[in-house]
Amino acid sequence: MAQIDRLRCYPIKGFDGIDVDSAQVSAAGTLAGDRAYALCDPEASRIETGSDMQTLAYNGKQTDRVHDVRTDFDPSTHVLTVDPDDGDERTFDLSTDDGRATAGEWFGEFIGDPVDLRRREPPAFVDRPDAGPSIISTATLEAVASWFDEMTVESARRRLRANVEVSGVPAFWEDRFVGEDAPAFVVGDGVRFEGAEPCARCVVPSRDPETGDPLPEFRERFVERREATFPEWADEDAFPHFYTLMLISQVPEASREQSIAVGDEVRVGD
Repeated sequence: MAQIDRLRCYPIKGFDGIDVDSAQVSAAGTLAGDRAYALCDPEASRIETGSDMQTLAYNGKQTDRVHDVRTDFDPSTHVLTVDPDDGDERTFDLSTDDGRATAGEWFGEFIGDPVDLRRREPPAFVDRPDAGPSIISTATLEAVASWFDEMTVESARRRLRANVEVSGVPAFWEDRFVGEDAPAFVVGDGVRFEGAEPCARCVVPSRDPETGDPLPEFRERFVERREATFPEWADEDAFPHFYTLMLISQVPEASREQSIAVGDEVRVGD
């Protein structure tokens, strides 16, 4: 049976994710709590709406220092724990202005650039504020890990950073939901997901999530294997190139403000 195997949110854009048992689809169509915080350029204006806000946020594309700190986050208290490579662990209460300011100062010193740690309501700091959660299958992660001797399935999971992981389906199952006449799928009691676009990848998947060290010729190997294993059920015309992996979904308004959970059944075509 196809089902949700894992739900993962990324409370602070660019840093470690947290596994959750259930998550609400926000009124904006994103997962509540996903990319709710971000490190931002303090000189940039505090834009509150629109995709321009995304250009202000630091992540792994701007600095590889994100790989030098482990983070954990308690969604019930909004307490962030950071464990940098020097081992000097500390905590910050992000529910308060003072806590966010203190955390921003620490991250600025750590990264080497002044930053503000800001919070924003959904769609928050997701890269595609008009779209929904990212989807991948466990079998896809296993396939990608098999392409590289140095990569484990958990490493692939941390490199690709999906919100929703589906088990009980074949590798590249998520590719079928984009293109002409693509179906939708339904989770649980009726939360509908439609395909918005395949996810074009950046430099981040090439880096070891623990060390930041890049895999040599990662993109070339990835594209070669992706083309060779591209599934017959996918609409190739819907993919701009083969350096794509993972589905960016879209949740219709009628399915928003409902919850999905690990173990929920996933049904195609409803």
